[in-house]
Amino acid sequence: MKMCIACGMPMTAIADYPLCDISKNYCKHCAHADGSMHTFDERLAILADFMVNKQGIDSEIAKQTAYILLKKLPAWKRKI
Repeated sequence: MKMCIACGMPMTAIADYPLCDISKNYCKHCAHADGSMHTFDERLAILADFMVNKQGIDSEIAKQTAYILLKKLPAWKRKI
């Protein structure tokens, strides 16, 4: 089973991949409509927004937490 390099999501079905392209190493949630991967800043904003809206976390704490979580993932280790 592959894990998304950008968010850590397990990718267990073809539908989990962007445009159902199993050669990608990131999931459909980390991709633009054209199948290209989100940037770090886009992923950071999306994850922080999720934490605020779905988990009720303060926005500044959500941004800090999202940053800490993302920097541990393969896609972002070199970029930070």
